[in-house]
Amino acid sequence: MTSHQSTQTMKPATAAKKLGVYLEATPAEFREGVVSRAELNALQSDPPQWLRDLRRDGPHPRPVVAAKLGVSIAGLHRGGVTEPLTTEQIEALKDERPEWLEREQAVQADVRKEAARVKKLHAERAARA
Repeated sequence: MTSHQSTQTMKPATAAKKLGVYLEATPAEFREGVVSRAELNALQSDPPQWLRDLRRDGPHPRPVVAAKLGVSIAGLHRGGVTEPLTTEQIEALKDERPEWLEREQAVQADVRKEAARVKKLHAERAARA
């Protein structure tokens, strides 16, 4: 019996998420089709101009905006940021330093410190075992 291997495809939303771009800002031909694993790999290894522009200028999806601002996605929501932002808008927020942003960055820093503490504690316990 021969095995027939089908081409693995994904919805454009999944591909956009993997590429770190906002789906609604991608070209129509990207949004309206399906993306194969080979096409995704090609987009990642040799991005076309539209993908390079989107990654550089935006608009960016929430996970990218949150990472660029150093906050969580929930922190964005608490700060009233519900729409995708461009790189220019993100830089403006960084320059303005609104109170919510500083508060959420502090929360995120505390979360990272606690995660590092717990990781160290687990490593120490594993070393003693």
